[in-house]
Amino acid sequence: MERPAGAAGRFARRATGGLPRPFWVLWAGTLVNRLGMFVEPFLALYLSGARHLPLTEVGAVLASYGAGSLFSQLIGGALADRIGRRGTLTAGMLANAAALLGLGYARGLGPVVAASVAAGLTIDLYRPAAAALVADLVPAADRARAYGLIFWAVNLGFSVAMVAGGTLARAGFTTLFWVDAATCAMFGLLVWRGVPETLPAAGRMSSAGRGRAGRESFLAVFADPLFMAFALIGLLEASVYMQAYTTLPLAMSRAGLPAQGFGIAMAVNGLVIVVAQPATGAWLGRRDHARVLACGVLFLGLGFGLTSLASSVWEYAGCVAVWTVGEILLTNVASVVVAALAPERLRGRYSGVFGTTYALGYLIAPLAGTRLLELGKPVLWLCCAAACAVAVAGQLALGPAIRRREEVTG
Repeated sequence: MERPAGAAGRFARRATGGLPRPFWVLWAGTLVNRLGMFVEPFLALYLSGARHLPLTEVGAVLASYGAGSLFSQLIGGALADRIGRRGTLTAGMLANAAALLGLGYARGLGPVVAASVAAGLTIDLYRPAAAALVADLVPAADRARAYGLIFWAVNLGFSVAMVAGGTLARAGFTTLFWVDAATCAMFGLLVWRGVPETLPAAGRMSSAGRGRAGRESFLAVFADPLFMAFALIGLLEASVYMQAYTTLPLAMSRAGLPAQGFGIAMAVNGLVIVVAQPATGAWLGRRDHARVLACGVLFLGLGFGLTSLASSVWEYAGCVAVWTVGEILLTNVASVVVAALAPERLRGRYSGVFGTTYALGYLIAPLAGTRLLELGKPVLWLCCAAACAVAVAGQLALGPAIRRREEVTG
């Protein structure tokens, strides 16, 4: 019988072995950054509690933050393909650190809104560069595992940050801004010191040719019918997934459940990811990606569809556990498919466009979700299930074309 220590060692090697050192620098920086991600989740409380803004002005500031974040990944993707992955990630993190401090010290609605837009514009500048770095550094066979480990670090760090942020806020919200900014700067500097530039030399353009080439390369992304179909399906999935952060708390409140009930239900999301994700990365990398994505959407639709039957906190938590399985499958593999669909020199732009579907989904989710919720709880969640059924069919239909593209790009 194999000893537990031996089994654990073999599992750890399967989950983490064989990945290059620069990847682990990127992974460590991601974890550090997420451990200090305090401002975004506590921003509404800061504006209403520390700055004493009325709810209408809080809404305006949050909307300005969202408007900035809508363009963040598109800008980051363009920069990653023009000036380089490492430089874009470092500059984006340092810019976000400065924007967060500016937001923390801004006074008056006008300056706060301006700082909020700057914070939104810089919050996700790093994401396309980070996604491109993983694709550049890691062989195709290991990318599902690598992206899964990054996803695990994000969720582990964020889970800790939610607990630590509430404690630090008692000492004053200014501390949150400084710690968040410091971890952003640490992430950028870690990557600058420990990760090589991976942008192909052919992608580094002279200043004279950047304007036209930049426009043409974005046109190349939007002119790729397979990728755009994949991104539109991703937008549909994101619009369903974001119901968890927009209408789910409203639905639970309307059901007479306490506010902490939503926190308990969503804690299951983080717990399932932290426990299950490391065990799935290597296995998913060996499976057909289009079918994995279809299974992920199936679990997503099943979880949200079952929410129509939930009435207690633990029933809602059970539904969260089901759609979290779908989230793990989708997050691990979607980035792998984007990297395979993109030409090497345009990985930043492809990642930026795909990442923007989540920002758009966050805008669509409350607009559609609240109206459907007004028609009754079952209407909203059954519509989510129906949307996921459409997305499953779409993923399966794109499967043969995705497999052909993956064979070409390796």
